[in-house]
Amino acid sequence: MMQRKSSAGWETQSGGKVPAGPSLGKYAGRIAGAAAAVLVLLCLLGGSLYSLKENEYAVITTFGTPKVVSEPGIHLKVPFIQRLSRVPKTINGFPIGYSAETGESIDKESFMITRDYNFVNVDFYVEYRVTDPVKFLYASESPVDILKNLAQSYIRDTIGLYEVDSVITTGKSEIQAAIKEKIISRLETEDIGIQLVNITIQDAEPPTAEVIDAFKNVENAKQGKETSINRANQKRNEDIPAARALADETVKTATAQAQERINEAKGETARLNALYEEYQKYPLITKQRMFYETMEEILPDMKVIIERSDGSTQTMLPLESFADFSQAQESSQGEGSALGGTGAGSGPANEPASEPASYGEEGYGEDSAAQ
Repeated sequence: MMQRKSSAGWETQSGGKVPAGPSLGKYAGRIAGAAAAVLVLLCLLGGSLYSLKENEYAVITTFGTPKVVSEPGIHLKVPFIQRLSRVPKTINGFPIGYSAETGESIDKESFMITRDYNFVNVDFYVEYRVTDPVKFLYASESPVDILKNLAQSYIRDTIGLYEVDSVITTGKSEIQAAIKEKIISRLETEDIGIQLVNITIQDAEPPTAEVIDAFKNVENAKQGKETSINRANQKRNEDIPAARALADETVKTATAQAQERINEAKGETARLNALYEEYQKYPLITKQRMFYETMEEILPDMKVIIERSDGSTQTMLPLESFADFSQAQESSQGEGSALGGTGAGSGPANEPASEPASYGEEGYGEDSAAQ
């Protein structure tokens, strides 16, 4: 028999004594406390582990002292004592002048005035990255808002230095570079752990549709002008080498012709010098030969008819036979008859010989007299 303790005492049951009802509640409380302890332990263990990605920093703050963790993977921290803050490593950005979600223009950000007192809507996109996670979190309350305010300030300041034509068409690159330089210099002074990567003009247009169309026409005209200039430069680059090649060819041809004429002149000079030497040795014969050669050139196909003193005629063809006959007759005569120039008799051989003698006396008077 077992006894079970009730509110009045122990109850007897078969098998022995067992505790009464209130003892079961005591065991149930212990089980609940153990379960709660396990849950707390799991919470503590979960709060002490964290995973870090490659594209982010982790800043662990312990009693106000920050520490940067940059290696990716699973790390430990003390729960409730150390606080975790995540900072992105990647390049981030934000728009100025329009909404990134809807793409609609925001006039209070994009509406600006230029140097020539014209209005223009300009949209920008700013890209930045975090260089110092600690300063990014604790050096300022909102570094991204500070960057946006600086960008808007320098954008308006720079746009006001340019005419509307430059803002909309040709001056975009210069404007972007000027704004970027100003913002970078100011961020270095502020030192809030953020760096400007790039700032670009997304769109620039006049505020009304009519003005937009007019500026589009102006831009198209300028592009047409640039196209025409490029085509002209291309044509010039093609024609100039061709003209230079032609000029070089002309110069070379002229040089060759000049050298050819110089050589011909030198050859003619040498021939005349040789002829002069022969003339000094045999002046009369040289005169006659020159006369006959000249007649051969002037009258190559002419018939030569000689009229004798008795009225009869004789045709001498070709002229070379006559020249050979006259030279043969001249060589047979004595030196005295050749110097006289008048001829010893009348006949066909003496008549042509007298002509070159008189020709020689006219052309070479001093030489004939000397002979």
